[in-house]
Amino acid sequence: MNINQKIATELSINIKQVMAAVALLDEGATVPFIARYRKEATNGLDDTQLRQLEERLLYLREFNERRDTILKAMEEKGQLTDALKQQFMEADTKARLEDLYLPFKPKRVTKAQIARDAGLEALADVLLNHPNLLPQEEAKKYLNAEKEITDVAKALEGARYILIERFSENADIIQLLRDYCWSHGALTSQVQKGKDVEGAKFKDYFQYQESLSKVPSHRALAIFRGQQDGFLDYQIKFLHEQDEAYCINHIAKIFEVNQLNRSADAWLWQCVEWAWQLRLKPKIEADLIMQLRESSEEAAIKVFRDNLKNLLMAPPAGKKNTLGLDPGIRTGVKVVVIDDTGKLMSHTVVFPHAPRNDWAGSMQQLTALCKTYNVDLVSIGNGTGSRETERLVADMMKATPDLKLIPVLVSEAGASVYSASELAAQEFPDLDVSYRGAVSIARRLQDPLAELVKIDPKSIGVGQYQHDVNAVRLTRGLNAVLEDCVNAVGVDINTASVPLLKSIAGLNESVAKNIVKYREEHGRFKNRESIKKVPRLGDKAFQQAIGFLRIIDGENPLDASSVHPESYSIVEKIVEKTNLSLQELIGNANVIHSLKVGDFVTQEVGEMTVADIFSELKKPGRDPRPEFTSVKFQEGVETLADLKLGMLLEGMVTNVANFGAFVDIGVHQDGLVHISQLANTFVDDPNKVVKVGQIVKVKVLEVDVQRKRIQLTMRLEDTPSKNRPLPDKNLAKKDPPRAAQAIMKGGFADLLQNALKR
Repeated sequence: MNINQKIATELSINIKQVMAAVALLDEGATVPFIARYRKEATNGLDDTQLRQLEERLLYLREFNERRDTILKAMEEKGQLTDALKQQFMEADTKARLEDLYLPFKPKRVTKAQIARDAGLEALADVLLNHPNLLPQEEAKKYLNAEKEITDVAKALEGARYILIERFSENADIIQLLRDYCWSHGALTSQVQKGKDVEGAKFKDYFQYQESLSKVPSHRALAIFRGQQDGFLDYQIKFLHEQDEAYCINHIAKIFEVNQLNRSADAWLWQCVEWAWQLRLKPKIEADLIMQLRESSEEAAIKVFRDNLKNLLMAPPAGKKNTLGLDPGIRTGVKVVVIDDTGKLMSHTVVFPHAPRNDWAGSMQQLTALCKTYNVDLVSIGNGTGSRETERLVADMMKATPDLKLIPVLVSEAGASVYSASELAAQEFPDLDVSYRGAVSIARRLQDPLAELVKIDPKSIGVGQYQHDVNAVRLTRGLNAVLEDCVNAVGVDINTASVPLLKSIAGLNESVAKNIVKYREEHGRFKNRESIKKVPRLGDKAFQQAIGFLRIIDGENPLDASSVHPESYSIVEKIVEKTNLSLQELIGNANVIHSLKVGDFVTQEVGEMTVADIFSELKKPGRDPRPEFTSVKFQEGVETLADLKLGMLLEGMVTNVANFGAFVDIGVHQDGLVHISQLANTFVDDPNKVVKVGQIVKVKVLEVDVQRKRIQLTMRLEDTPSKNRPLPDKNLAKKDPPRAAQAIMKGGFADLLQNALKR
């Protein structure tokens, strides 16, 4: 099966769609461009399908390259037969490919090779094929002083090494036993001697065992980290003693080694056992650890990608003058004012909290700033002192009713990283680092996407064991999410930053810098055609990028839309047919609704593209992100000590993991909603129920002030149990089944009571 057919089968799409997409990718087209402007070619493949296709294409091409390299090497050495080539061509995974190549792979001189050079392979063959022969007697025929085979023991030892290598390098045996061990093995871990206290955070894995095929990704990664940090040892063991016997018996069966009390049976059986213990078992264990690691990393990367996408696509508050507050207690609250374009207008610091407690003076300063700059939004970082600072703003609004402000608590994650970055230093060379953080906090309320693209995604705090996964795969996955989100929204080329522009399809950092430089030297771009004057922006890059670059209030109203210039002629035909001006047509949903898509289809432009043009003309420049809403934290609930069992609160989801979701309820410590508490129905994937940035209603089930742990539920009919033990938060992160058991010990009775009440 060729690559295109294989991808079509795996993704359940037509091979013609795959061929078209692959051809476009090979021509240099980007996924956002193909998904938006080449729908006819791919028959409507969306960006998610195209990303999957792109990933599989990369994997399969690397796979084919590896196979070609192996076949070429074997052919040069005269090792390749038609039968072997057929097996290699039928291999469908990299593991299978390497299994087949193992016997032929160049390796250092082994004891088996030395024995073969000494002529002992014939001895191994004769004993394997004729087990009725006495090994000691047969071995006498192969003594060779020149090769240092001076006695029977050395001859039999060499023959044994040959058989051990032969038994352990059979691709079919390796595959079957690997699959068997995956389904029957268990991952176990234990604390390293003397590391009980130092490695206490891994306490849940000091004596741990779970079926290998059922180990969740986050738990596997926790164990791997524990081992890397020098606190844990792990290995794969069988759940039952007979499983190991099965593996040995299977090797024996394949090579027809039996225990029938014949002269060579015991010697041959020992060869089989040694092949398992010394070669196959360690290899398969290493393979399975790698398989578990790769699958766990893939799951962790998916969690990160999903969370990042939801965070980047969070609703913007809009282009409004904004007061940014970066709370601090002793160091004061850093204050900035930015205008509707994100430009810094003013900065200062106020000290409403201890030790100065200048509450009134701080209110006076903030009021003056809000009036001077006509502030509409107040963005408050959610770090230490955030609720106290939120109360300061509330008091200011009560004292000055004419201030029509919308105060919002915003995640500070990554703000300090941006503050110390080269980009921030270039933008604000004379501004203190602490104020740069306040600017970032203010801007991410106006437009989360435009601000968060400036920060390394790994610093935003929505990942799961992100530092333990393959850095290349993680970066590739996160960059894909970033590119998809930026292009889904589009950017105003006259205000966009370099980080935002470089994520546009077809552009890179160098071209993005040239765009900003050209804009600074020549003023605003007035039409899309003028963008071609930017140095190093070639025709191909222009084609890919231009549909995602907006020019607001430019010479052509279509330049502010997602209609690609190559389709402007279609709009001209629509204008001609409706006898309206372009300005009268745009936004006129009734007129556009009366038109027929088929009337404007051409040989170059199909129905899907025309339908997209109609949609864009109805709502030009429509932002795909949802409407802005803000969480309303309950007044008087600012610390863990303020929480009461059964309390109903509003909160915002800050992170989603495979075992549940973390929710900010305004007490400086996120609470955990375990996967079992997300809904009244069974949930297999938390992302199907909640997303980062989502506002949710939760009930407090358990609070441990001393250990700073909060257990929440979204099943609002649940009743908290005072006797129910609070699951350790780290346990919930690393060992959800055990955490769930801890919850359900006291919770099952509650569920029954609730059911009876209903």
